[in-house]
Amino acid sequence: MAFDSFSAFLTMGGHGPYVWSSYGAFFVLMAALMISSLRRRRAMLDACRRNFMCQGKEPGRADRPAATFTRVEVSQD
Repeated sequence: MAFDSFSAFLTMGGHGPYVWSSYGAFFVLMAALMISSLRRRRAMLDACRRNFMCQGKEPGRADRPAATFTRVEVSQD
């Protein structure tokens, strides 16, 4: 083992506070990113679900086609 004791491992020759705070910041930020991503995913799925459920409930919407195609006469004058 590279260190004589556990306390020497924690202090790392004076660099311990920097090293351990870097590890701590990394894990806190990764956890925050995961939680944020999961919340955004859940919100997007809920919005898609609401949109899908509301599509057929508007009056007259089911009778109308989604798009119309009209022929356009182009003059060659």
